[in-house]
Amino acid sequence: MKVSLSWLSAYVQIPGDISRLAEALTMAGLEVEAVSDRYSYLDTVLVSRIVKIEAHPHAENLTCCQVDIGGRTLSVVCGASNIRENMRVPTALPGTLLPHGAALEKSFIRGLPSDGMLCSEFELGLGPDKSGIMKLADALVPGARLNNALALTDTVFEVSITPNRPDCLSMMGIAREVAAIERTHVTYPEIVLPAGRKNIADLSSVTINAPEHCPRYAAGLVENISVGPSPFWLQDRLLSVGLRPINGIVDVTNFVMMETGQPLHAFDFDQLAQNRIVVRTAKDGETFRTLDGKDRFLSADMLMICDGEKPVAIAGVMGGLNSEIEDTTRRVLIESAYFSPVSIRKTSKKLGLNTDASHRFERGVDPAGTVAAIKRAAQLMVEVGGGTLVGGILDEHPVPASPKSIQIKIKDANRLLGTRLTQKKMAALLESIEFKVEKQKSVALQVVPPTFRVDIERPEDLMEEIARLAGYHTIPTTFPLVPAEVRSVSSILAMRDLVKSLMTGFGFSEIITYSFVSQHSGSQLNLTTDDPRRSLLKILNPLTDDQAVMRTSLIPGLLSTLRRNLAQQNRNIKGFEVGKVFISNGQDHLPLETEMLAGIWTGSRVDLSWHAKEADCDFYDIKGAVEALLSGMQIPQAKFTRAIPEAASYLRPGYCAQIFSGDQALGVVGEINPLVLDNFDLKQRSFVFELSFSALAAVVPQNKHARPIPKFPATTRDITLIVDQNIEAERILSSIRQVDEEWVEKLSIFDIFTGNLIPAEKKSVSLRIVYRSEQKTLEDETVNQIHKNITDRILKEFRGTLPA
Repeated sequence: MKVSLSWLSAYVQIPGDISRLAEALTMAGLEVEAVSDRYSYLDTVLVSRIVKIEAHPHAENLTCCQVDIGGRTLSVVCGASNIRENMRVPTALPGTLLPHGAALEKSFIRGLPSDGMLCSEFELGLGPDKSGIMKLADALVPGARLNNALALTDTVFEVSITPNRPDCLSMMGIAREVAAIERTHVTYPEIVLPAGRKNIADLSSVTINAPEHCPRYAAGLVENISVGPSPFWLQDRLLSVGLRPINGIVDVTNFVMMETGQPLHAFDFDQLAQNRIVVRTAKDGETFRTLDGKDRFLSADMLMICDGEKPVAIAGVMGGLNSEIEDTTRRVLIESAYFSPVSIRKTSKKLGLNTDASHRFERGVDPAGTVAAIKRAAQLMVEVGGGTLVGGILDEHPVPASPKSIQIKIKDANRLLGTRLTQKKMAALLESIEFKVEKQKSVALQVVPPTFRVDIERPEDLMEEIARLAGYHTIPTTFPLVPAEVRSVSSILAMRDLVKSLMTGFGFSEIITYSFVSQHSGSQLNLTTDDPRRSLLKILNPLTDDQAVMRTSLIPGLLSTLRRNLAQQNRNIKGFEVGKVFISNGQDHLPLETEMLAGIWTGSRVDLSWHAKEADCDFYDIKGAVEALLSGMQIPQAKFTRAIPEAASYLRPGYCAQIFSGDQALGVVGEINPLVLDNFDLKQRSFVFELSFSALAAVVPQNKHARPIPKFPATTRDITLIVDQNIEAERILSSIRQVDEEWVEKLSIFDIFTGNLIPAEKKSVSLRIVYRSEQKTLEDETVNQIHKNITDRILKEFRGTLPA
């Protein structure tokens, strides 16, 4: 918001040190983002003396002037008739940006050069006179900058107003803050209304059919108005804060809005059917043409201002073309209302229409300031437009606002703020911004905030006011008490850090995606219709259609990330994400939140290098990454099985596995189903895993065990057996693990082979077993016997044979 200090000085005394005031406002919570002088454009407009005037040889109505700008003379072509030699006039040099938007350039006018421009009051924004060149005092020295010569200065603050301070979206609101800072008082404008010869109740009426959207609506009437340009002082006030003057009536409504913070609207009273106002909600699908000439499509929850037959304004947002103020307007109805902030906010957002009025209404205006704003506007309209006031004000107030009384305890305030302020000091600070304060013994204050402070609702709000008015810099710096004992880190946080450390060590990059996904993500993943992940929690205000629901799986986010990378020609991706998924329990209930870990691998197995051949990754690469992760987390008895649940329908059948630790299902790993790849517009084979974080936490050992380094050597034996091709190698390993043999230290598969040397529907599986004793060196005969027993067992159990 722009704040002109010359305008602000009409209500409060402005200190001489502007930079100190800007800093004080910022420290009080009203950040001054920029400080400028609105007359800085006059730096390139100089006082000049007309030395010589000659007729233009090619134009009867133009003259050629030689003007002295202090030390040098310029040739300027001029069309004004009021100039004379030795007259002091303002000359704008090339490069000057005039207030009405014109940028001055050196030019040729009818064949002769013009090195500047002699300006009128209007062209310089210094007055309404556009009939001739502005005459300056003869005592002014040529060459002086015009703003310095005329002592023209008006500092403008650009103040950032936070959403909780709508009271400061006005000159009066800023004036109250300055008065509190400077320990002075605000001078409110004196409102003196002439007596009306008629009564508005005899000419008009107001009916509110939607009191929940419009708790208060007031109206005043002025007759015999003459619509024309505003006087210069009014135009200048609006220009100083960046508003464009329109006409005397509209300018008054904008002036009062900027002065008081109360938006007003002026209707042509004779354009209102039945000369009355009806406040109601719109009909669903109704259309309305606003002042900007656009048709707006309305919904049933939008509040409308209507006359006896039709809508004439979208309440709190914008008026309609059918009742705007025109040159022929003679009677003006002034609207001043309090609308529900929620109602205006929804309407403004749905329509995509943000105005100065809606900006204030949707944050909350003073519900008690409606009538005062009407009186102020009526006073100015009579002054500006020469009208006569109709007596009385229509004030419909079906939902009166009750004053809030809040108790604040001195001890609690000092404890939370870290201050040692007295009851008297706190009371004085609150009273400086027009709060009504009653002292209760010496322990508390009973405070009634003014109605324009709609953000004050609880004791903590009052404490914030005390802190900012006392000055945040006055609060002493203290340090929290840090307990000496060491507290253990949360097991979940420690596990999360371990997972991230392991995965990055394996060459994976962490990916962080939005928790919002497309509502079609379940279909894109090829999930069954009864899959719990089809239970989607919708977002009330989605950023885009692709982010309309909370995610139920991490896989869509990873595949979308992969698509963006492939589009940038980055085809080698190894990434993982740790995050929550959300299963809906109904739109009005909190969802079931589960933390998951997912990873993706696509492209090359290893980075291109002179000592490694380029090869694409496959299922066993990502399976190996998961095995290494589970090993690093010391999860016991991790196994992979081909029995895939329906929940893994996004994986390619036959190229995936379910992961267990004992009987605990941990997740799945495998290749993405080609149908799912097509749904995400992906053309490259990709492999993923998805693990339940809570399931991992349930099987991670809580205690660490240490064992001495073995003193005795190990010995190895291999087994190669021929079994049916559909027998999982994991089943063979599990069978061997069940052997009650203490000397089996390690078990692994080192080869699986199928081909011409192996019978059809069979495969060769080669196992290696490491034997070791912690008490002695094992003899070959002992190891051979144990190895034979194990071999005979698995041959029998799996109906296998030994190679020929």
